[in-house]
Amino acid sequence: MSTATTDLSDAHPEAQVADPIFADFGGVLAFHGPIVTLKVFEDNAAVRTALEEKGEGRVLVVDGGGSTRCALVGGNLGVLGVKNGWAGIVVNGCIRDSEEIGGQEIGVKALATHPRKSEKGLHTAHRDKVVSFAGVTFKPGAWLYADADGILVSDTAIHS
Repeated sequence: MSTATTDLSDAHPEAQVADPIFADFGGVLAFHGPIVTLKVFEDNAAVRTALEEKGEGRVLVVDGGGSTRCALVGGNLGVLGVKNGWAGIVVNGCIRDSEEIGGQEIGVKALATHPRKSEKGLHTAHRDKVVSFAGVTFKPGAWLYADADGILVSDTAIHS
């Protein structure tokens, strides 16, 4: 069973494909799993809370509103993701500690890097809500497939 996004896209044209706006930062380029969503803005407290939980092969999708004014994920959060079994993290925003994250056994896709850390406790966060960015609607429990060619999302687990 192939989980390559190209093969999945060919076999399942109904699946959503994200706009090509993300760069790869994690030590794992290909990852997939059920989606957990977060909606935050320049405050990563909820990101830490989520990554402290058992990931069980899931993918954390963080809608940071596309902000490029600070990072929502850094090396310490990457360590938590690896330790707790998360397959990957997709950030509609920035990450930092890119060299450190590049050496970690987790998939991380984000818009860019930024050296500034986020604020804590300033903004509300919403978990397990439908979020939309990059031309895709991410629903909690849907499946995300990512590799060097992009991101594909399906309501159910699929294979080519």
